[in-house]
Amino acid sequence: MRTITVVGASLAGLYAARELRAQGFDGRLVIVGDEPHQPYDRPPLSKDFLTGRSGEAQLALTDGQETAELAAEWLLGTRARGLDPRGRTVLLDDGRTVPSDGVVIATGASARRLPGPGLAGVHTLRTLDDARALRADLAAGPQRVVVIGGGFIGAETASSCVALGHDVTVVEAAPLPLLPQLGPELAAVCAGLHARGGATLLTGTGVAALRGDTAVRAVELSDGRLLPADVVVVGIGATPNTGWLAGSTLALDDGVLCDDGCVTGLPHVVAVGDVARVGGKRAEHWTSATEQPRVAVRNLLAASTVETVRPLPYFWSDQYGSRIQFAGLRRADDTVRLVEGSPDEGGFLVAYEREGRTTAVLAVDRPRPFMRMRRALAAAAAEPAGVPAGV
Repeated sequence: MRTITVVGASLAGLYAARELRAQGFDGRLVIVGDEPHQPYDRPPLSKDFLTGRSGEAQLALTDGQETAELAAEWLLGTRARGLDPRGRTVLLDDGRTVPSDGVVIATGASARRLPGPGLAGVHTLRTLDDARALRADLAAGPQRVVVIGGGFIGAETASSCVALGHDVTVVEAAPLPLLPQLGPELAAVCAGLHARGGATLLTGTGVAALRGDTAVRAVELSDGRLLPADVVVVGIGATPNTGWLAGSTLALDDGVLCDDGCVTGLPHVVAVGDVARVGGKRAEHWTSATEQPRVAVRNLLAASTVETVRPLPYFWSDQYGSRIQFAGLRRADDTVRLVEGSPDEGGFLVAYEREGRTTAVLAVDRPRPFMRMRRALAAAAAEPAGVPAGV
């Protein structure tokens, strides 16, 4: 291969570029990014960056020395608008084309928005520019903040807003936040962090409309209640950025469909990160964006699937001074065993179990024992089928 184009100057895109050089690709490397920024770390946007404890310099994922060593052509502030698989060409929205022997798709996902006219004071939090705008609004003095969605982004943003002295209400349509991920018992425990931290949590109700003329003034709930609001943060999930691939021969269904090795229906095209649906699953986690590129690049350079990803889902969230960590694959019928600590006293560690095996682990403020159990889970997941393994 003489030219490889990475579409997406994201965490996953940067890791793919690193892997290409590390695995011996010494040809032309092009990195296309629709944002004008060099790759940056997104998790701090809802935490330290929002509260002002860190600045933009601390978000950078690379520096001048590494950029020079990558020897890549950076096309930033430029959006890909199409992929011509026959001509092996990436089409850009400014009219340029990039002939490519190989393509890494790392375009990530975009925040879902509520329908209706745009109102000042309504924010999503996915990009650096999103965080800049929200931080500016929060700096205008005490605000009535309504966060729509109690998932990780919503909860972290709510926590940061409380820390800044704002009056915060979190609205969650489900009976409990994080119910699918944690199950009812432990979702209820983690939901209690909102009250402990000083935010109001309203569950089991959706949003009917945002009220205001040019700026938001209130959030109307589906049960008829009206919440006064100066700032609204919409955290209701994300949609994979696959629109630019419409009309290509790639299979698209809630992401770019790939095999277990991140390879699409075209052997010279792989996908990684939030946009990739690998082996039927799409995982919007930091670890997926950092672990998939090694396998994807190996398969891309080999022009076939010679290695597969063995994922162990892992995520963490910092809320109200506590760190929540989860690893594994929980099912609804798993039993829960308390390993140490107590939910009533604060920090704890629990194991989800099925047929005598640990399937997942959850910790609140128990990082060291959690990491031990996570490593054991990863080792068990890496063993061939039929080989006994336990935690």
